[in-house]
Amino acid sequence: MPRNPLRLAVLLLPLVLAAACGKGDAKTEGKAGGQGGAQQPLQVATIKVATKKVPVSLEAVGQAEGSRDVEIRGRVSGILEKRLYNEGEAVKAGQPLFLIDPAPYALAVEQAKAALVQERVKRELADTDAKRLQPLADEKAISRRELDQALATEKTAVASIAAAEARLKQAELDLSYTHVSAPISGITGRALRSEGSLVTANTDASLLTTLAQVDPIWVRFPLAEADYNRMRGAERQAKVQIIGDDGTVLADNGRLNFAGTTVDSRTGAVQLRAEFPNPRTRWLPGQFAKVRVLAGEQNAILVPQSAMLQNDQSRIVMTVGPENKVVPKPVQTANWLGQDAIVTGGLADGDTVIVDNLIKVRPGATVQPKGPAPAQASAK
Repeated sequence: MPRNPLRLAVLLLPLVLAAACGKGDAKTEGKAGGQGGAQQPLQVATIKVATKKVPVSLEAVGQAEGSRDVEIRGRVSGILEKRLYNEGEAVKAGQPLFLIDPAPYALAVEQAKAALVQERVKRELADTDAKRLQPLADEKAISRRELDQALATEKTAVASIAAAEARLKQAELDLSYTHVSAPISGITGRALRSEGSLVTANTDASLLTTLAQVDPIWVRFPLAEADYNRMRGAERQAKVQIIGDDGTVLADNGRLNFAGTTVDSRTGAVQLRAEFPNPRTRWLPGQFAKVRVLAGEQNAILVPQSAMLQNDQSRIVMTVGPENKVVPKPVQTANWLGQDAIVTGGLADGDTVIVDNLIKVRPGATVQPKGPAPAQASAK
């Protein structure tokens, strides 16, 4: 062994540097191994699905209409003097709406009364003549022909009185028609004739306004032939709802009161109509509304709408398969029920469906399932 200390230091330096390099490489490898190791699986909320009885749910867009729509027309001719209602307001049956100048018709009533009095006087005279001539005819002081003429005059007077009474009733009826009233309770439309206009009976100029009964309100809507066939036979038991834009149920007390007997050859749809109570006039004629028909039951699986993906060919849900691998499954859906989709095919009882992080999951990726989110849990 060399005894020179300087020479010994020179000989040992390469060994010290090699040892130092080895420790540095080990630390670097340890850090790299910590950063580049396998990532934790993505956590996803899931639900286990099961087949259950659910209503046959069909949705469509319909339009509200009055259960009774009435045209208010003038039944006599004359100058329109007054409008007696506020346009667009609710009115009761029998409430006055318009007044047509009644003066000419009041005069006609007085004339008819006078004519009736004249006819009654003529009858009294004919009765007196017949009674005076009867004894003379019995004594053959006059010819039988004279008596027959007197009796005929008496009968003619009776008929004339009946005719005069009818003319008086007609005149009184025409006078009553100058007061135009609401035949039903409902919501009034705008006035189509202003004060001072000439109303002509039995022409287009006789139309004064319209009146719609809105309680109950009717909603008319089409259903595709295939959808209608799913509910045929259950129309009387069907429940109809009005759905808001956000999916909430605004009214659930509707019933079908009409179902068409033909399929429209242009649209392939059947027309239906539902009736809803409308005491507060929440729905107005002409208003569009989304309706949902619940008729009968079917076996299906409910899946939250948030779990649904759509491609060019079908709807897809992401499920958790063996070894927590993501498995996409195409599904067949019937319709929506609230916030859930009605799945009629593609899923089996016990399948685990992913309901969140759908943007991040990829087919074949490993995920870590967890319980459903509070919204889905409460919905189930």
